[in-house]
Amino acid sequence: MKALISLLDDSDKEVIRHVEEKIVSLGELIIPLLEKQWEQTFNPTIQQRIEDLVHQVQFESLKEKLKQWNNSEDQDLFTGMWLLSLYQYPDIELVKLKQDLEQLFYEVWLNFQSDLHPYDQIKILNNTFYTKLRFSPNTKNFHSPSNSYINYVLESRKGNPITLCVVYMLLAQKLKLPIYGVNLPNLFILTYKQEGLKQFYINVFNKGIIFTRADIENYIHELQLPMQDIYFEPCSNKDIIVRNLKNLIIAFEKAGEKQKVEEVTQLLEVIY
Repeated sequence: MKALISLLDDSDKEVIRHVEEKIVSLGELIIPLLEKQWEQTFNPTIQQRIEDLVHQVQFESLKEKLKQWNNSEDQDLFTGMWLLSLYQYPDIELVKLKQDLEQLFYEVWLNFQSDLHPYDQIKILNNTFYTKLRFSPNTKNFHSPSNSYINYVLESRKGNPITLCVVYMLLAQKLKLPIYGVNLPNLFILTYKQEGLKQFYINVFNKGIIFTRADIENYIHELQLPMQDIYFEPCSNKDIIVRNLKNLIIAFEKAGEKQKVEEVTQLLEVIY
């Protein structure tokens, strides 16, 4: 490895290309050695190339993990959101995130009453989510890429419509509530859908306000779009991950981060 890394300073670009390809092919197990070599060298050129290599190795590993998630039977939503966070925060551990979510669930569970009418259940959930836990929309930095990372949202208690809905929905489903995501144009919402009960909707980005199918129809009419079932019915976990990736691409475009736009587009292509 030391011999390989020493060649990163070679004047022959072809040599450097072959060395980089070899290092990347070794996968994530090579990262600790790369980081150690970074600390031991004082050559800024080699240090930069090592940093680029570490990112490339992590990125290739992330694509493979996302591919495996896409091929899994359940396509677990929380795992999918964690994978997206790995793009910006490669050291984030799934176990740690689950512990953070479990702590939030405990707070929600303490105040919840399962024998109430669904509307009243949502009122209690809203009170805990917005007042006690202090989750809120990140309207000040709405287009920040951070809003798409579940670890950031769990820590800051701020996010965009998708990530706030994901946290809200995961907590609700742990309470055994039939709440699911709905893909609306320009807005992501939730629906409470249970057999024998009139379906209603929840706007998590607007303090959990409850509204009806007629409200969605009016919204679609205002946008001058044709009615589609996807605007009223639950979407899949994969739909949520795809939409979050698209949001991330838009955020990086607005920030002028061309390389990140290209990389997140590659992540999207893995599952879409």
